[in-house]
Amino acid sequence: MPRKPLHRLFSVRLTPGLRGGLAAFALIASLPSAPVEAQQGDARIVAAREALRTGDRVRLEALAAAPEPGHILDHYVQYWLLVNRLARPDPVPTLELAGFVDRHRENVAGERLFDYWLRRLARDEDWSAFRRVFAEHPNPNQEMRCLAWYGRFADGERGALDEVAREWRDLLNAHEACEPVLRAAATLDAVTEDEVWWRIRRQVDSRSPDNARATIAWLPSSQRPATRDLDQALGSPAAYLDRMPVNFAVTRSGRELAIAALTRLARQDAMAAYARFVRINDRLGHDERSYVFTVLAHHGALSRLPQAAEWYRAAGDVPMTQAQREWGVRAALRAENWRQVENAIALLDADSRNSPEWVYWLARAHEAQGRADPARTLYATIAGRSDFYGLLAAETLGERFAPPPPDEPVSPEDRARVLANDGIARALAFYRLEMTTEAVREWIRTLRGRDRAFLLAAAHVALDHGLFDRAINTAELADPNANFSIRFIMPFRDLVEPHVREQNLDLAWVYGLMRQESRFIVPARSHVGAQGLMQVMPDTGRWVAGQIGMRDFHPRMLNDPQTNVRLGTSYMRLIMGGLDNHPVLASAGYNAGPGRARRWRDDRPIEAAIYIETIPFDETRDYVKKVLANAVVYAALIEQRPQSLKRWLGTISPAPGG
Repeated sequence: MPRKPLHRLFSVRLTPGLRGGLAAFALIASLPSAPVEAQQGDARIVAAREALRTGDRVRLEALAAAPEPGHILDHYVQYWLLVNRLARPDPVPTLELAGFVDRHRENVAGERLFDYWLRRLARDEDWSAFRRVFAEHPNPNQEMRCLAWYGRFADGERGALDEVAREWRDLLNAHEACEPVLRAAATLDAVTEDEVWWRIRRQVDSRSPDNARATIAWLPSSQRPATRDLDQALGSPAAYLDRMPVNFAVTRSGRELAIAALTRLARQDAMAAYARFVRINDRLGHDERSYVFTVLAHHGALSRLPQAAEWYRAAGDVPMTQAQREWGVRAALRAENWRQVENAIALLDADSRNSPEWVYWLARAHEAQGRADPARTLYATIAGRSDFYGLLAAETLGERFAPPPPDEPVSPEDRARVLANDGIARALAFYRLEMTTEAVREWIRTLRGRDRAFLLAAAHVALDHGLFDRAINTAELADPNANFSIRFIMPFRDLVEPHVREQNLDLAWVYGLMRQESRFIVPARSHVGAQGLMQVMPDTGRWVAGQIGMRDFHPRMLNDPQTNVRLGTSYMRLIMGGLDNHPVLASAGYNAGPGRARRWRDDRPIEAAIYIETIPFDETRDYVKKVLANAVVYAALIEQRPQSLKRWLGTISPAPGG
């Protein structure tokens, strides 16, 4: 059913000035778009974006009053002006917003303006208008849904809290906009006290335990622990447990504080938490003891403690998070207890059991227990994939990764279809203006729901424009197991190869790592400050420069590809030398630091694939798998012969003293 034009939902009297402005906007929207190569009007777009950044409303209004309808990004000037106006305490420009959204419903600007508009209406507590606008939103995210729930509740609709209660557990890490409606659901008994404590326990067992303080305030005052006790349980858990009153278990809040302290201590030292748990476990209920065993088991597995598998068994069938269950598999893997690996995988949900890693390890468990036929059947289900476990499974079946066939051809018609698309044109225009955030939004939005031929042609258009990250990601979206030449491009080879030879590294490994680090974007910068093609941290760059005698180093030099690759490959060689010259350890060390890679070893030799799967950092575990899978593909492309992933793996030697 077609959506109503938004401007018809609001009875706003048109002033002559507003009527003329809307007519101008309609005229602009009807004019053809300029080709992406056009430069005229670029300065106006750049100026408008800067005026938004600095909050210069006068400048924005002046730029919006002088439209250049031929420019593909012209409507962004009006969009930025409306965003600016929504941020101010002035009356909401309802009809202008409605007109803009009606014209740009299928565009990034129109979709994003929906959210800015709804946030403003929520801030003003204009829930009647909010509901009318929200009803027309094409794809509301979690933030908008929570605001909508709260708006319905504020208008007296109790059913909104019942909906929140049904999704309570899925909202554990919800957007901050969800807090008011979650609080209302808790304080008005739409959820049980058990559910509130469930949320508190999960918040305590996180990197941000202070979030639990806010949730505790949702409990009835008679059920809340004293602030001083809570502070000590979260901040000094060992001391709190050692000084707890004898009668702590008389109240639920007393028992929950003990559980919270055990949880915080387990995150630091699972054995120390277990020693204290033994002293008090008889004063906890069965479900409470099982929960503590789950926490101990999870953090024991993360710390590679042999006791973790025993703690998992002691936890029994208590409900666990998916992460806790997956670490149950990893604890059994680290112990090489294949029957327990099989049993732990059986406890995962169906989606997880069908993921490549658990299909592979279940096959290994079958194989280790003498069941060759079921193992081969499972290997075959993932052997056609070019990811880490797909390559491993194929090689186990005797199939090394062969040089892939040529990429699929892109027809002139499909390329023309991409180049004629306004979303692609807007993305390319933003890239030309070095507005990368806006460019990526437009690119991703344009690819939504597109057919394979369009995606592959778009990947080639991205490559034509030097947008290496978009080319790789878009080709993978088209098919993650085909078109290897564009998915595994090797730009900057003349720059990279001499440094690789100088450091006696493997070119395929270096490209595999670089592809994962930056997707070959020269000015790439991570959220923690890593920079350039090889994502070198400034402090790391300074240290490596000192090691190789580069006396004139300055962090700004990391944006120079030559310097970045020199420092990155030198760092790879340095950490290789300190990590047994093992590419698995060095890959982990490049991402998480060589000290951590060293500590994650065992006191006995361990299969490298098990080492990788039991890396406690999700990011690093995924990173190492992808770097090594990348390296296999690059080696096949470079050497034009079948490649073995297992040759990169082998065995990880024991930690010193093991």
